[in-house]
Amino acid sequence: MKKVLRPSDKIVRVKYLIKDYLVPVVRACNVVGLTRSMWYYQSKKDDREVIDKLTQLAEAYPTRGFDEYYYKIRREGLKWNRKRVLRVYREMKLSLRRKHKKRSVKRVKQPLETPALLNECWSMDFMSDALTDGRKVRVFNVIDDCNREALAIDAGLSYPARAVVETLTDLKEEFGTPKYIRCDNGPEFISKTFTKWCGENFIEIKYTQPGKPMQNGYIERFNRFFREDILDAYYFKDIHQLQKISDNWREDYNFNHPHKSLGNKSPKEYMPRFDEEFKFFIKPELNNNYLSNFKVS
Repeated sequence: MKKVLRPSDKIVRVKYLIKDYLVPVVRACNVVGLTRSMWYYQSKKDDREVIDKLTQLAEAYPTRGFDEYYYKIRREGLKWNRKRVLRVYREMKLSLRRKHKKRSVKRVKQPLETPALLNECWSMDFMSDALTDGRKVRVFNVIDDCNREALAIDAGLSYPARAVVETLTDLKEEFGTPKYIRCDNGPEFISKTFTKWCGENFIEIKYTQPGKPMQNGYIERFNRFFREDILDAYYFKDIHQLQKISDNWREDYNFNHPHKSLGNKSPKEYMPRFDEEFKFFIKPELNNNYLSNFKVS
């Protein structure tokens, strides 16, 4: 059974025959099955008011559908026919959901200062990479801004806010909690799970402004070293291999990596966190290069 064409569809086909094949109007109308009176008919419909109203509603409520728009129109006392409003709604292609630009959160610029004490401010950020089988991995990094010590480098196939809180809870048991945490506006850091945990532990979150990564410059510099030394230097078969290499690199970084801003001292040398770490520098024979003592399997 053939589909019946509407008069508007027939008019389109008549125009095509006349333009491309130079067929007379009479013959084109006969071929398509359109009366000449319908061809010469000029519609007197004026839908400008409906278009303006639907445009207004679409801008104010971009995620709503036709029914919500129509009943809002009726509540305003406009007695437009439902079929008419629906026709204009479809002609405006409002039934196709638009991609809305995500509103960027406005943040106040926070100065990047060097704390004088440990556990005053921690910086956090995520990095991304891939395993040899193509699976995406994420690496969660945490450093102390005072001595640039790497507190955590945790890898996972996914790393939601729950995992962030679990990592911070482990760091809390080992090192305590900071007064401030500096991070970007990623979904894990603006989630209720993360903000609630920080509130319960009396930690103030210092968000960087969107598109301003250097406002978190300490962790960005750390990320560069980690990518050059680990992520860009090796292929990883699984998460366990990546985590093992990262742990060894973190230990070497904390004990042996010199920082110009710290007087060419390593993080542990500049400000040890525990007495055992201070003894590390009193006895030179204990100062080994950890990175040279592990093999990539």
